[in-house]
Amino acid sequence: MKNFKIFSLFILAMIGLNSCETDDDVVFIAQEPGEFVLTNTILPEYILTSSTGSNLGERFTWTSADFGVPTNVSYDLQRSIMGDFSDAVLVGTTAGNEIAMTIGQMMAVATEAGLDANPATPAPNTGSFAVRVRAYVGASGSTTEIFSDAKTISVVLQEAQTGGSGISEATWGIVGSGYNDWGNAGSDGQFYTTATSNVYVAYVTLLTGEIKFRENNAWDSDFGDTGADGTLDAGGDNIAVTEGDYKITMNLNDNTYTIEPFTWGVVGSGYNDWGNTGPDAKFYYDYTTDTFKLGVRLVDGEIKFRQNNQWVTDFGDSGADGTLDAGGDNILVTAGHYTITLDFNSNEYTIEADEIWGIVGSGYNDWGNAGADFALTEVNPDIWVGDIATLVDGEIKFRVNNAWDTDFGDTGADGTLDAGGDNIAVTAGKYRIRLNLSDNTYKLNKVQ
Repeated sequence: MKNFKIFSLFILAMIGLNSCETDDDVVFIAQEPGEFVLTNTILPEYILTSSTGSNLGERFTWTSADFGVPTNVSYDLQRSIMGDFSDAVLVGTTAGNEIAMTIGQMMAVATEAGLDANPATPAPNTGSFAVRVRAYVGASGSTTEIFSDAKTISVVLQEAQTGGSGISEATWGIVGSGYNDWGNAGSDGQFYTTATSNVYVAYVTLLTGEIKFRENNAWDSDFGDTGADGTLDAGGDNIAVTEGDYKITMNLNDNTYTIEPFTWGVVGSGYNDWGNTGPDAKFYYDYTTDTFKLGVRLVDGEIKFRQNNQWVTDFGDSGADGTLDAGGDNILVTAGHYTITLDFNSNEYTIEADEIWGIVGSGYNDWGNAGADFALTEVNPDIWVGDIATLVDGEIKFRVNNAWDTDFGDTGADGTLDAGGDNIAVTAGKYRIRLNLSDNTYKLNKVQ
């Protein structure tokens, strides 16, 4: 393991008011020591996690080097683990005055130095490395060069926050008229990490419109597709989409993406008369367990699980043993409210009686006189979601299991759930719904 030393900030000797002979030319270096310097502010420490590897770590900026005569100057950003640059490694080259390092690049340096984010190993998770800028004239091998001051970068390798599945929320999301009205109607659609570094996946319901992919719900870094060829282009054209449920995969290793129809649902006499009275009940993805979940009201009958509301791929249970069998027997169910979980890793499913939150009101189902409440699904502990809910002008409340034993409104219209509170006014449109029962808040994000 290389020695990953923590060292003091130091300044290399500059060449001042001297001449430097290269080949037949004499270049006068007029810069005084200390005038060619790094100008960005260095943080006390940089927290590095693999799930944010594509994020900006630091953007290094510097003053221009002055060689005494008009000439084209190139700049190399160098980094050093030892700190004295006897082990200098090139980070990047530019003719300008800035070069960025991503968190992933910083992690690569830390890994090379022997740091490890796993607390179960004896390797340290903190350390530092140095950076400086080399300015030179001519080819990269030129000896007509001066160096900036050096800066110490202190880093902390931290385990990514994940669910029990080992999957975590990525920093990337989906924005657009096809998802959240370009950010005006809630957060971007969430991407999740996969077993492959820099490959992310999202399971989303889209509207007819356009989308892009951006990082951290901001426009600092975004991708579109100029040419509609499946290639990600930085700041590229919007991507046209049509209404439906999709799996979107974004591969930042080769800058490609795919959008494919994808949903799992419940079909059967126990829910929608085998598809004759409406679409299948849609499952939602739970990244903490890498499973698909659904909150639903069933009636006496039978059900199966099928993909994309079609009979191309479906699962039943031959033997009634909780195992998913391709094309298997129908599953007998009785009337009630349930949470259903599909686990395609173990090829198992569960149907458990549960308290299911839903939307009721003149804004949805005439206070229960025109059908069941719009059911929500608990995708993470205390987080209930539902999309897309088509509401009409009116009022709504939230209640459990289509009954008035437990109901919440909002007295004060402040986004806080109040037991038995005032009705919540809504206008006609399509909504993404989110309840957070850990802090008794709700969001009605009107997306169209």
